[in-house]
Amino acid sequence: QFIPLLDNTSLFQKAVQRARIFSKLAREITVAVKTGGADPDGNPRLRLAIQSARSENMPKDNIERAIQKGSQSTDTTNYEEVRYEGYGPGRVAIIVEALTDKRARTAPNLRSLFTKKGGSFGDTVLFNFEHVGYIEFGLNVASADAMFEAALEAGADDVQTTETAHEITCKPEDLGAVREALEKKFGTPNVARFDWKPTVETPVTDLETAQKLMSFIEDLNEDDDVQRVITNADISEDILAQLS
Repeated sequence: QFIPLLDNTSLFQKAVQRARIFSKLAREITVAVKTGGADPDGNPRLRLAIQSARSENMPKDNIERAIQKGSQSTDTTNYEEVRYEGYGPGRVAIIVEALTDKRARTAPNLRSLFTKKGGSFGDTVLFNFEHVGYIEFGLNVASADAMFEAALEAGADDVQTTETAHEITCKPEDLGAVREALEKKFGTPNVARFDWKPTVETPVTDLETAQKLMSFIEDLNEDDDVQRVITNADISEDILAQLS
């Protein structure tokens, strides 16, 4: 039976994307072990990295290899956490967080992507964002009221329950204490990290700009060194519907 090429290509692209996600997760696990040890019970960053890997259905063997790599004294690879800034299509502010063992590779690669997509690399955009601590739990761990009360008691500044998760924000310096308090009540969160919350949003009002922006973000995420991409884009529901 003839199978359309598009279907094969789609399956291949999904496999490539999955492999890329696993690579990024493995790097985070390895770095977590290098910085805090191989025992998840005593290493919150590793505990969260393993949970993130499991949520993406990363095979157990892959997780164990990443832990082993971080534990090996013979592995001299040193990863740095670095942040890059700039503007993308539509003058949308972009923050790129990366884990890299070679800045001399990562920065030029990202500069090339920004330039190719009509953006500008290296411009300061942090004034568009607030630095916060961010924690996320699944809806199954508690009711909205229970999470709200527990989070505020733990020292959080804000709690939002959406259709998919409980989202807690706090001051960056309070992240560790708030996470520990909530973890005792509800178990390991899905996410606990320092984050950038837009305080000034850039409207994206036309489909062409939105398409260019989404393509740009996809290209950034395809870079092995890139862990997260944060923007201050405000895309209308009508445009989002057309993108999907």
